[in-house]
Amino acid sequence: MSGLASLLMGMGHKVSGSDRVTTLETERLASVGLTFHSPQSAEEIQGAQMVIYSSAIKPGNPAFDAATAQGLPLVKRAEALAAIMDQRKGIVVAGTHGKTTTSAMAAHVLRSGGLKPSHYVGAEIPLLGTNAHWEPDTEFLIAEGDESDGTLALFHPEHAIILNIEEEHLDFYDGIDQINKVFQTVLNQTAGFFIYCGSDDGAKAVCGDLKGGISYGWENCDYSVATIKEKQGSSSFHVLKNGVDLGEIELSIPGLHNILNAMSVIALASELGITFGIIKAALGTFRGAKRRFENKFQSTDYHLFDDYGHHPSEITATLQTARSLQPNRLLCAFQPHRFSRTQLLRDDFGKAFDQVDELVVTDIYPASEKPIPGISGQTICDAVEEFGSSTVRSIPDKTEARLYLGNRLRPGDLLISLGAGDIHEITTNIAEDLETLSRIEAALDEPDATLKLYEPMKRHTTIRIGGPAQFWIEPMTVAGFARLTKFCRENALPMRVVGRGSNLLVRDGGIPGVVVHPLKGDFARVEVEGEMIEAGVGARLKRIASVAQTAELAGFEWMEGIPGNVGGGIRMNAGAMGTETFDQVVSVTFIDPEGEIRTKMADEIDFR
Repeated sequence: MSGLASLLMGMGHKVSGSDRVTTLETERLASVGLTFHSPQSAEEIQGAQMVIYSSAIKPGNPAFDAATAQGLPLVKRAEALAAIMDQRKGIVVAGTHGKTTTSAMAAHVLRSGGLKPSHYVGAEIPLLGTNAHWEPDTEFLIAEGDESDGTLALFHPEHAIILNIEEEHLDFYDGIDQINKVFQTVLNQTAGFFIYCGSDDGAKAVCGDLKGGISYGWENCDYSVATIKEKQGSSSFHVLKNGVDLGEIELSIPGLHNILNAMSVIALASELGITFGIIKAALGTFRGAKRRFENKFQSTDYHLFDDYGHHPSEITATLQTARSLQPNRLLCAFQPHRFSRTQLLRDDFGKAFDQVDELVVTDIYPASEKPIPGISGQTICDAVEEFGSSTVRSIPDKTEARLYLGNRLRPGDLLISLGAGDIHEITTNIAEDLETLSRIEAALDEPDATLKLYEPMKRHTTIRIGGPAQFWIEPMTVAGFARLTKFCRENALPMRVVGRGSNLLVRDGGIPGVVVHPLKGDFARVEVEGEMIEAGVGARLKRIASVAQTAELAGFEWMEGIPGNVGGGIRMNAGAMGTETFDQVVSVTFIDPEGEIRTKMADEIDFR
């Protein structure tokens, strides 16, 4: 809908719109002329000559009902896009999956070739600037064609790209034959040539015998792939046109499916007269769309991606790409999209996750659907256990799924979020916290320290309850702890220090910020020098008593029965049998709130 607003404003129309919430995209559009309303209401359609609505809008929506009552023309999103495309030589990109990446890639390559196309793409494209743009002085408009509700048949393009055809959107279609008819209709309405994937059985079956078709694929096609080299996060391949080697393409986005997407664009651009050198240079600079194998975080230890894939074929291709990056383990968070798709493609979903070591499935993102009894995220889990080999776990709540997966991360892991809903929030939030954790690690500067995300505090309390610590840190040295304290102070990060967790209650929501657990290294040290014992904050009081006995130092016997460690004993001035900790404290070395290491004698300390 935001893309339509951009096109219509570019054409000179006055445009208003509404949504349940304000977003960065609606704010951007408002800054260039959109009149925006939130929340939605009947009043917003006053003065409108036409109302365009998305498939998510149903009777009962106040603006929709008001427009119906006033007799205003109501136009579906795809109908409006088809009408706009009629103003130009349209190039429609259609298929079950891959449309957004391919249409963005086509717009970039044709723009590089001097054709200056208008474009309409279903995601944010950093390279193109916006998801849609109307170019006044051009003859071409590249747009995605949505087959989900049959409205693809409304398009009468100049050219078309058919990427793949599979059983999908079976809440609308009766089966593959009905889907094929929609694709056949748009091809019969295509004025010029059309390009199709000869390596996709569905596309080949529909397109192979029609006039005007140009095929691309792995082999035996008009445009074929040769000499593929997959690399870390990229790939290269040669292009053969009718058996003649045109040259090598370097593609900066990984995956065999993206090689096929690029081949469709190479065929289109070549047929439109753009030279191979320009095509090669443009594809070398293409960086992909938002939520299409989008790199969310990368370090020497971790790699996080997010992808829109929600159909079994998309999932399989995306996970093959992720596995090609050779992680130690591949972790995946998947949010099923629509109850009907989950029900109808259950078995295919069960087979799609074999590349994954550990899979977490959340609740279904319903879009505009009502629940189907017995269908949930657990449906996917059951199918994976039946048909696949991955370890799978159902965690309906996204926040709980994020906390679980973030804590499961180990160096060398790759985590990917998959789904068409809001599952991207998981990797987005983990990526933000990993970025902070990496800064904490740099400030701590201790190779042997332990740092974790979302460590469950129930592992560290004697009564075994408590939510997660956002950043769990186990320093090894006093100097490192001091650097950590200074970093938290300078960056306004809350910090809490915990010991062995006796008498400690932690809320289910956990502890925000940094939780420090100083029990190892310097903090576990117990040394005797003459009649003095120097002990780290994490040393058990029972151990102090034992070391004192071995050194023949009297007066520490009462500590034998105290279930705790030095830090807690000093903080609470523990006592037994008429004695308390500060009866034997000579001095305390501590880190002040500024991160400075200081020492005070017992008589300088107020204790009780």
